[in-house]
Formats: sequence, C-alpha cells, structure tokens
Amino acid sequence: MQRVLGRQPLGALFGAPYLVFVLAVFAVPLAFAVWMSVHDYFFAAPGADVDRPFTGLANFGAVLSDPAVQRAFLNIVVFLVINVPLTVVLGLLLAVALDAPLKGLSFFRAAYYVPYITSSVAVVGVWLFLFGGDGLVNRLLEPLGLVPDPSWLVNSTWAMPMIAVFVTWKQLGFYILLYLAALQAVPRELHESAATDGAGRVRRFWSVTVPGVRPATLLVVLLSTIVGANLFTEPYLLTGGGGPDGASATPVLLLYQRGIEQNEPGEAAAIGILLVVLVLVVSLVNRRLVGGER
Repeated sequence: MQRVLGRQPLGALFGAPYLVFVLAVFAVPLAFAVWMSVHDYFFAAPGADVDRPFTGLANFGAVLSDPAVQRAFLNIVVFLVINVPLTVVLGLLLAVALDAPLKGLSFFRAAYYVPYITSSVAVVGVWLFLFGGDGLVNRLLEPLGLVPDPSWLVNSTWAMPMIAVFVTWKQLGFYILLYLAALQAVPRELHESAATDGAGRVRRFWSVTVPGVRPATLLVVLLSTIVGANLFTEPYLLTGGGGPDGASATPVLLLYQRGIEQNEPGEAAAIGILLVVLVLVVSLVNRRLVGGER
C-alpha cells in the first residue's frame, strides 16, 4: 500500500480528485484525439455503427501540405515573437514600478488588472472602436499620413501584430500580479547591500531584480506561450475569423473550422496534435533558455 500511496497517503487522497480531473479533461481527450488523427473519423448519429478505417499518417500529411495550415502556424510564430517579449518586459517593468512605496498605487494595480477580467467581447469592442477603419486612432494619425491602407485589422501585414498587441494589453494585468508576488520574495537586504556597494537603480535592477524573479519569468514565458498557441477568440472576433485571407488565422481557429464547420475531425485532430508537439518543444526550449537548465 505504501508503494502505491507513498509516504503520505493522506496527501495522495487529497490529490486524487485533481488526478481524476486531469485524466478526464486532458489525458483521455488527448488520447482520443491521437486516435482520431490516425483514422478516417467523421461525426455520425449517436448509436450509429459506422466504419472509421485506420489511415496512418495520412491526416498529418494532408494538413502539413496544406498552405492554410502552414500559414496558421507561421502566424502563431509571428504572434509569439511579438507577444512573449512584450509581456515579459512590460510585465516586469510595470511590476517594479507598482512595487514602489508610493501613494495611490492600489488604483493602478487594479486598473492594469481590469482588462484581464473583462469579457473578451467587451474589450474587442473597444479595440474596434480604436483601430477600426474609421476608428479614433486612424482619425488621429490621418493628418500625419500614418494610416495603413487598408486599415490595421484588415491589413495582411498588420492584422497579426495588432492581435499580438491586443492580447498583450488584455493579459498584462495577470502577469504583473505574478511579478509583484515574485518581487516580494526578493530579499530587500540584497538591494540595500548593492546600494551600499554603489550600485545605481539600473545596476540593481539587472543584478538583483532580474535574477531574483527568474522563476516567475519562466512561468510568464511558459504561460504566455501556451495562451498564444491556443489563440482563438481574438482573431475570430477582431478579424472576422482569421482574415484577411488567412493572415490572422491560427491553428486552433483552423481546428474549429475543419472539425466543426467542414466535418473533417480527423484533420482537425492532426492539427491539434501538431500544436501540442509545437508547444511542448517551445516550452522545453524556453525552460532551458530562461530557467538556466543544462
């Protein structure tokens, strides 16, 4: 019994419900998706006995050779290249600023967190008001000749970068809280010792703060990568489902379109498995680079 439950059987008992949750919500659906991806799967009426023959890697070959899928994965790479560094840099800098002993900081801490807890539909409406064809930003930039043609969200070059900036702005409050919690764990004595040795604010930031919050930075990078890889709501609402011409389409959006709208769940499952593999690879690389593992 001790081999199964370990040295703390009570802890295993309390952890069992979450284990069941992980198996039911993540492990079993993932295993079923793998099975779907190697079969000619299609939806049928409940109870119907239909043949779903084994196809091997045919679904993977079909999606990998599909220009739309290739474009979707490239779009995610563009998104992550913009979103992840912006999230880390802005999140840490703003957390350091909000950690200062000044009056009125509680208001700003709450203000940065409001977009994160606000409905995506509501904040998308604000973003469309700002960056739509006749939005406020275009009206301000038009006299300077800085308005792209076509406008931001219907421009194949600017659509995905604008979505990356939008997601950064919306999610930033959550990552600021993570950094604020990490800053509380950095001993103040280290800052005082560095100041005594003559280190200025910038030097203390790079030599004390950045190394002190490295675990939080790893967490922020991993979470922002996972959130970005699962991007669906923002391109679906901001660009009308991945437009223009797939310039803001994402793998999850294609997964929905192939599996639900076009009734090709086998190919949709293959896209999902490829996305899982990509996220795992990127996460492992990030863990080595940011976490300093060898």
